[in-house]
Amino acid sequence: MPFRYLLLLTAVSLSAAEKIAPRIDEATAVFQEIMATPDRSIPQDLMDKSHCIVVVPGLKKGAFIIGAKYGKGYLSCRKAGAGWSAPGTVRVEGGSIGFQIGGSESDVIMLVMNERGANKLLSSKFTLGGEGEVAAGPVGREATAQTDARMHAEILSWSRARGVFAGISLQGATLREDLDDNAVIYGKKITNKEIVQSGMAIPPSAQPLISAFNKYSSAKSGN
Repeated sequence: MPFRYLLLLTAVSLSAAEKIAPRIDEATAVFQEIMATPDRSIPQDLMDKSHCIVVVPGLKKGAFIIGAKYGKGYLSCRKAGAGWSAPGTVRVEGGSIGFQIGGSESDVIMLVMNERGANKLLSSKFTLGGEGEVAAGPVGREATAQTDARMHAEILSWSRARGVFAGISLQGATLREDLDDNAVIYGKKITNKEIVQSGMAIPPSAQPLISAFNKYSSAKSGN
């Protein structure tokens, strides 16, 4: 391979890495800031029962409306009795024109509440509300007072825009794994399912994010 192409590939790789590291830091900050206010955060019992979590910082509303790619984030799932897995990367795309979260962009968090939902999340692509039932999540210390229908959703979702944190339905949005971003983090193209199920070591750049997940949830998921 000509030397100039090697230089180009190196430059592209460095550019991707420079974008991913700040995004992981932003995802960590978003999650910590939301969970630091118990009365206006994700209910603790839902965090303790969840199987997987997705954090998408800076999801762009305008791109959503025209159907373009509009957000990138990270997912992690429980390891049996050992906290949360190393993170995989995810892209959020598409959806319906009726999606409203306020502001030009929002931070989004999703909890996957059962094994079936986790299996869908770890596939290469799935559509919320199509292949996976999703509902707006409740806010506050306890979720037990919420409707039964909401509590039986496979995925619960929340958004924070202009300082306001609330449940939001993401019907029609598509989640895809991002093999290119995984390659930047882990040095090779690897699927999210392989990352989660192989027990891969958590990279240093993601340690603060996974530590935050462990801090605000129990080590084992509920049934």
